[in-house]
Amino acid sequence: MKANLPLFIGLRYIRSKRSNGFVSFVSFLSFIAMALGVMALIVVLSVMNGFDREIKQRILNVVPHITVTKEKGIQNWGELGGALKGVDGVREYAPFVEGYGLLSSSSLSQGVLVQGIDPVQEAGLSPINEQMVAGNIEYLEPGHYGIVLGNLLARSLGVIVGDTVILSLPELNVTPAGIFPRFKRFTVRGLFQVGAQVDNGLAFVHYQDAQKLYRLGSRVNGVKLNVDDPLNADDLVPFLKQSLFFTKLDNDLLQIKTWTAEMSSLFQAIKMEKNVVGVLLAAIVAVAAFNIVASLVLMVADKRRDIAVLRTLGSQSNTVSAIFMVQGITVGLLGVSTGAILGCLLAVFIGDIVSWLEVHAGFQVFDPNVYFISQLPSQLLWMDVLVVSFLGMILSLLATIYPARRAGQVLPAEALRYDH
Repeated sequence: MKANLPLFIGLRYIRSKRSNGFVSFVSFLSFIAMALGVMALIVVLSVMNGFDREIKQRILNVVPHITVTKEKGIQNWGELGGALKGVDGVREYAPFVEGYGLLSSSSLSQGVLVQGIDPVQEAGLSPINEQMVAGNIEYLEPGHYGIVLGNLLARSLGVIVGDTVILSLPELNVTPAGIFPRFKRFTVRGLFQVGAQVDNGLAFVHYQDAQKLYRLGSRVNGVKLNVDDPLNADDLVPFLKQSLFFTKLDNDLLQIKTWTAEMSSLFQAIKMEKNVVGVLLAAIVAVAAFNIVASLVLMVADKRRDIAVLRTLGSQSNTVSAIFMVQGITVGLLGVSTGAILGCLLAVFIGDIVSWLEVHAGFQVFDPNVYFISQLPSQLLWMDVLVVSFLGMILSLLATIYPARRAGQVLPAEALRYDH
């Protein structure tokens, strides 16, 4: 009975209807603040996870999962691709030529990454044809110097399918008449849109045209691979190196890069943004914890007479402190549990909720022409839920320490001196 005394009295204080109205109101606010803080944190983290997933999926529509390159180019890329395709987890391979240039229209110019591809093999390697908004990737034919642009890039240059653009290279031609920059005229054969930064800085040409453009002869810059699980592409790198060891190629000169390494700066920025937003929203949970402190301090002041009676009957200061710790932890635990349940439900259905509001309120949260999405993305990760819930419970526990210690230090004589 002695061990259960703090639990019994602490829970009784929470349920008591005779408590001071203001104290009960502050306790209720503590519960509401904790629930709202935990719910908001879970929902926001889930939405940011959804955007992160959406960006990755869109980028993987055009960016190779893994590339194997060589500084001076690869001559026998078919042999290399065949050796790499034998590795478990690798689906297809295709050659590519890559280089930078300045793309110009009638009056506008923009830097661009030019990637030479084989349209036939590219169709089996990536779903780029599904992202075409005009034209087709198969319209790229060797010798015709056609080009496929990202939709945002085409908008920046003010061109459409059938227009002509000029690609200037960061090289010079030395002739008897002088030194001139190298450039080539291309015809726009198609436009793609994936809804990511590549829409504004990537262009596709036929790899044979790119070989002539960058003076590679019959060589290519490398081979790109499509894998079964692109999110774990880094795990395949050791097996690819092992496969290359048994080929007759100069393995020491070959470089293997995954898409995560190529886009590391982007995803590091997204991760940092998620962490910063998480820390800022955690302040809501901290405010709720301060409310618990305030409510317990007021409760201690309101229950001084009860504390004095308990101490007179022989209760130790630790027992009195435990009573108020039970009360504070219970309020915090109820708030965290309620917030976690509501947060999980809202995170799962937030896309549908926003769509419903758009239909009935007559406005669009995300204009598809601007944001490339029509529904708010969300991905609930249970690790986020556990971390947020653990944070809420820890802060609730810490919030009870000071008021509980004050309650344990109340002296019976002082508490009863002015009591009538």
